[in-house]
Amino acid sequence: MSRAEPNVVVNFESAHVDTSSLLRRACDGDDGAFADIVRRHQATVFSIGYRMLGRRDAAEDLAQDVFLQLYRKLDSIESIEHLGFWLRRVATNLAIDRLRRSPSATTYALDEATLDDAAEPGAAEATEDHLMTRAVAKLLGELAPAPRAVMVLRYQEDRDVAEIAATLDMPVNTVKSHIKRSLTALRAKLLGARLITAGNSFEEEGP
Repeated sequence: MSRAEPNVVVNFESAHVDTSSLLRRACDGDDGAFADIVRRHQATVFSIGYRMLGRRDAAEDLAQDVFLQLYRKLDSIESIEHLGFWLRRVATNLAIDRLRRSPSATTYALDEATLDDAAEPGAAEATEDHLMTRAVAKLLGELAPAPRAVMVLRYQEDRDVAEIAATLDMPVNTVKSHIKRSLTALRAKLLGARLITAGNSFEEEGP
């Protein structure tokens, strides 16, 4: 007999739970353990959805869909590490699909207050990186879905190029190309706004 799907409620509050046995318990049918998994990962999923789609309501709807998919696919999750990868993959690809289905929703402007709200609780940024993170967030709404996803994963989720390629099922060189072109556009915008000098390159370090 199949399990009844839960009424997944994503309430976007920080959570601090022991995850050592959550996945095993959730796979065994413990809905309380599944709820703990949702609470632990909801901020990351919401942040990806918000920065991809640009609207809080759209990000919340996406998060609900991601966690319902997770509930149906629990048996395929191999570890907590795999769970994090799976959630980022499903969230970004769902967002890309929604953007491509609704061309009118592909551009947006993120407001300062909501950017702070969308950050994962407890995340710390070095002072010198804060302008870069904020500036990239403002550029996101002007990018096409695929490069937007690359930049969200690289600069908002701090994922390396190889993991981004795996998450988006995209060649590594294509990921690098999206990053280079997006950073070039970002630099041009910041130069035009006189927020940086010509000496700032915003180039990726290393391969």
